[in-house]
Amino acid sequence: MKHTISLKENHEFRRLYHRGVSSAGRHLVLYCRKNRLGYNRLGLTVSAKLAGAVQRNRIKRLFREAYRLHEDEFAVGVDLILVARSRAVGATYLEIEKSLLRALQENKVAAARS
Repeated sequence: MKHTISLKENHEFRRLYHRGVSSAGRHLVLYCRKNRLGYNRLGLTVSAKLAGAVQRNRIKRLFREAYRLHEDEFAVGVDLILVARSRAVGATYLEIEKSLLRALQENKVAAARS
């Protein structure tokens, strides 16, 4: 059973943006970097420019759920940030999930070695 905790610190987000490997799906951008902690940390970013609070929170819930259901497909010991794109507003869960999996396939750091 893997476990993932939240990334909350601003400096951790900045480090991932600058030094992380990024890959993009239609609805999101995935930033990833190894963390040497033995567990994953997940950060979610949905800009206030995209939508109101209700829609932003909905997008974050969809991101969390898509990650949770596919957690075993991610490598262990990585920091991840999911950044919402404007297309994510009003997107269905299936669209978000598909976008996350596509970004994961492109990102060699994030993908679990199988």
